[in-house]
Amino acid sequence: MSFIVDNAVILAAGFSSRLAPLCAERPKALIPVRGEVLIERQIRQLREAGVKDVIVVTGYKKEAFEYLRDKLGVILVENPEYARRNNHSSIRAAARYLGNSYICSSDNYFEQNPFENRVDAPYYAAVYAAGQTREWCLTTDREDWITGVTVGGHDQWYMLGHVFWNADFARTFLSILDACYDAPGTEGLLWESIYAAHLDRLKLKMRRYEQNVIREFDTLDELREFDETYRNDTGSPLMESLARRFGCPQGAITGCRPWHVSGGQPGGFLFEHAGRTYRCRYADGQVKAADER
Repeated sequence: MSFIVDNAVILAAGFSSRLAPLCAERPKALIPVRGEVLIERQIRQLREAGVKDVIVVTGYKKEAFEYLRDKLGVILVENPEYARRNNHSSIRAAARYLGNSYICSSDNYFEQNPFENRVDAPYYAAVYAAGQTREWCLTTDREDWITGVTVGGHDQWYMLGHVFWNADFARTFLSILDACYDAPGTEGLLWESIYAAHLDRLKLKMRRYEQNVIREFDTLDELREFDETYRNDTGSPLMESLARRFGCPQGAITGCRPWHVSGGQPGGFLFEHAGRTYRCRYADGQVKAADER
């Protein structure tokens, strides 16, 4: 049996706070990488594979995505709960569109187009980690159906990239999601956590991909390794201001990572310069050494 792909749902509602400070100024999905905006590249690859209908779930800085309606003809769906719930709430926001659907992360960069318009079985993309990893690792049976999901492992295949749901999987997952949505503790769960807790009812295969076919840039340092243009020109007004303050090129400011306030929302970021750690507050650009009050 094979399934004709109905559409793709791209999850783009979150803060992506680890990509500090770029995430404070625009959604991660709208950052250009090697000359092409991340989400635009993904939509182009989907269309080239014959997947015409694309739904983008927005939340953080949702207005920034409006241009995609006219430019690329996507459907925009708002997730009003993005700030207090994890990505399972974006799945629920797009529930009426889910059938034989790709579920995509808006910040993935595919060096080769992984999409197709007909799929043999529902699956989760995976890449191999040699040595120790803190990623979500998979175990499978002889036919590659996923039988276990654990956080962290050694010499294992782990979840990275897109997923294909068939209509039966979508119906089952949405019924489970509805049943647990208001339960205490659900707010912080990834949809993958809910999936992993119900492997007996939710069947996905693992689809293996070669190293570097699927990329994800969690931090500015990782982005700089892949796209040299970010080394000394991040396009970030905050980084430009810091470089002027310290009298250095932007490339001398490294180790950027989120500094959170209550509620888990990004309040600023920590960074390294000349052997010291500093923090910068998004609200007013105030910079202090990390050990200062």
